Amino acid sequence: MDDFDFPDLANAPADQDLIAVGQFDTTGEPVALTPGGIWPKLVVDGSNWNVQVILAAYRRGIFPMPLDAIESPNVISWWSPNPRGVLNPAKLRVTRSLKQSMKKYRVTVDQNFEQVIRSCANPERSSGWITQDVVEAYLELHELGYAHSIEVWDKSGALVGGLYGLELGGLFAGESMFHKAADASKVALAQLAKIMDDDSGRLIDCQWKTEHLASLGVQEISRMAYLSGLPKLLKMEPKFQAPSAM
Repeated sequence: MDDFDFPDLANAPADQDLIAVGQFDTTGEPVALTPGGIWPKLVVDGSNWNVQVILAAYRRGIFPMPLDAIESPNVISWWSPNPRGVLNPAKLRVTRSLKQSMKKYRVTVDQNFEQVIRSCANPERSSGWITQDVVEAYLELHELGYAHSIEVWDKSGALVGGLYGLELGGLFAGESMFHKAADASKVALAQLAKIMDDDSGRLIDCQWKTEHLASLGVQEISRMAYLSGLPKLLKMEPKFQAPSAM
């Protein structure tokens, strides 16, 4: 595993989801921030949206977000929730209404990644955190074959829902989803679960379990349980397009 300066999660306080913050912002300015004393740690390697660092972080069970998309959009924070929201693809709850919605839409994979991530980044959405830096980083990861999207189209040909995330072996790290029509994001998740469900123990990482995600079958596991399962997941062959060598 690449040697970056992320802290050892085995020593992370159980009640601490925020693991590290970039020592510099993405413009190169020092970050005068030491939240929580020793935790989170200020890290040099996690100070910009470098795709090698991002991939290494996911392989450690860590993912990035801007510290605050409004107040501190140039400062990156790194997270490893405890507990972690995860979905066993075989346990997605497909209701009768969702089954009906699945018949209404056309679903594609990796046909318009940029439109999906920019729809997820819509500034009119509450709690928006997907900045232009995020978009550019994940577009690069998409070009390398790691980041993938699922698109949901209505009968007129309009993109009305979708999701995107990173696939690393048997892990799909979901990042965000959106909908402009009823159940469109749920239809995207159902397609993702269908792709990932092959009885080999693949996992969809949802980061945190919200009430909405819980209704779809997302459960919580401890950080240590998530980390202990990562090595096996990372050794699996990906279901989407194989990534380029890096």
